[in-house]
Amino acid sequence: MLRDCGRVYRRCIGWVSLPAMSPISRLARITFSLLLALLLGGCSTVNYYQQLAVGQYALLQARQPVSQLLADPATPAPLQQRLALAQAARTFASAQLLLPDNLSYRSYADIQRPYVVWNLFATEELSLAPRLSCFPIAGCVAYRGYYQEADAQAAAALLKQQGLDTYVAGVEAYSTLGWFDDPLLSSMLHWDDQRLAALIFHELAHQRLYVQDDTRFNESFASFVEQQGLRQWLASRGEAELDGLGRQQREQFIALVLASRERLAVLYARDLPAAALRTGKQAEFARLRADYQQLRERQWAGRGRYDGWVNAPLNNAKLLPFGLYEQWLPAFSALFKQCADDWSCFYSRAEQLAALPLAERNAALQALQTQP
Repeated sequence: MLRDCGRVYRRCIGWVSLPAMSPISRLARITFSLLLALLLGGCSTVNYYQQLAVGQYALLQARQPVSQLLADPATPAPLQQRLALAQAARTFASAQLLLPDNLSYRSYADIQRPYVVWNLFATEELSLAPRLSCFPIAGCVAYRGYYQEADAQAAAALLKQQGLDTYVAGVEAYSTLGWFDDPLLSSMLHWDDQRLAALIFHELAHQRLYVQDDTRFNESFASFVEQQGLRQWLASRGEAELDGLGRQQREQFIALVLASRERLAVLYARDLPAAALRTGKQAEFARLRADYQQLRERQWAGRGRYDGWVNAPLNNAKLLPFGLYEQWLPAFSALFKQCADDWSCFYSRAEQLAALPLAERNAALQALQTQP
């Protein structure tokens, strides 16, 4: 169900565009289809699908119109400020970035927890290939989403007993791609103003264009819209980017992790005994930590914003999320440039790419990527 473990997807088992219906009837149909998929040989259990339906329904029930909260003098001033900023960004998204103009992010839900879902990633012990999960709406994706952290950790423990590497990560927001009017979540409001606006642009971009079974395309597309949209949003307000250094450090850290992942891929492809592969795996994680310490000391003045991630146990599954959001960013940037910064042209060209078979799509993106 989830994108980022995460977004409800539109296509599977012959679904077609639905007429307008209430959230409850929509949820009932989704639940029925999830259970039908299980009976037809789906890849999980009734309990898992049930928690998806219950979690989404609880989210819908918690929504309050932002307009009412802004008009209510009892709404705390800090919350009013964040909601007003979010509404300004929401309006800008449709008016200037040509993102969907609907009721998404026009309501607010206090979920009373730091994350809306927790993603569970898993791989074999000596492989970087993700353990796929297949859903009747999502197709096959590289993770599972849980509305309760305890459920995600329990599922991870079962996979660990099977010898798999696992990683659980919290997610502040996801998009249902227009199936429901997605609310602003209290988990989103922990970000600063600029990050909050960027997140709204990102999630609405998924509503604008989504390709089943191509996470890298979807996330790179949404990340480009997010980044370019934020630049235009800041320019319209006469503001400068608040955390340019943080963005640079994030890019450096991602490059470090991706290099480690590439070396592991080469290692696992070698015809070596399992014991030798395990030794090489641990040596690579030790190298990753050492490379991070060098980066931290030499370029970041000893301030390590990723210390917690690096110093916690490392495994294959923990490397899976990296690169999903960035792989085709230069390609979409080149496409936007070809369109002379025109959003209508950009979306049209992106839709043409989305319509291609996967191999052709990747080849076209690679060609864009290598343009001077």
